[in-house]
Amino acid sequence: MDLGLKGKTALVLGAGGGLGSAIAATLAREGANVALGDIDAAALAQTADAVRAAGAQALALPWDLADRSVIGARIDAIEAELGPVDILVNNTGGPPPTPASGQDAQLWAKHFDAMVLSVIAVTDRVLPGMRERRWGRIVTSTSSGVVAPIPNLAISNALRLSLVGWSKTLAGEVARDGVTANIVLPGRIATARIRFLDEQRAKRENRSVDEIAAASTGSIPAGRYGEPQEYANVVAFLASQAASYVNGSVIRVDGGMIASI
Repeated sequence: MDLGLKGKTALVLGAGGGLGSAIAATLAREGANVALGDIDAAALAQTADAVRAAGAQALALPWDLADRSVIGARIDAIEAELGPVDILVNNTGGPPPTPASGQDAQLWAKHFDAMVLSVIAVTDRVLPGMRERRWGRIVTSTSSGVVAPIPNLAISNALRLSLVGWSKTLAGEVARDGVTANIVLPGRIATARIRFLDEQRAKRENRSVDEIAAASTGSIPAGRYGEPQEYANVVAFLASQAASYVNGSVIRVDGGMIASI
């Protein structure tokens, strides 16, 4: 299937991580030129190499999403080198594991800035151009915790859920302008983040990481963790011309893990 992405410009945030890197490379293979944002410069460079290896242009931008003051300059640089952003993939890192009670207000505020306000601000910067051109895709990656809250990930559960409400509202505002806004949520995808969470749980429960992973995969009907490429394939479809009538949706990529309908 031709996804209709040749010559489009994509911006992938969190592009140095497992999910973001896979998404960026997949969009590149479909013909999009890709701007990459991440706080980890070394990881960012690796993703840029993968994008170029796929035959696309790459623009690597060191980017701390908690610093909203740099958004204008970063988008200006993308527009100058690659053209206006047609596809925005909002993908952020996650906060540390915490219970719901007893967390300092400053910790909540710090991650609200980095995970929510940054995403909204970047979207607001590129959205007018999408609406003017009457074509755009906004895909926001969250977590299975927005459907079934994950124990000891209270900050993530709460803040990512706020993005679901924002995206759904936005989808209704922009649909007539040829722009879609969708949420994608991963189940347990084999990334460094999932490895970290498994390690933290193993420490809390005084068990081995292998035992934790075995228990997790035992609860997944597919019987395994997902691969980043499997997640990236879904994001690429939602970013495509072929998905023009998918809007305001929450798409699970979880191997059947989430039990609810």
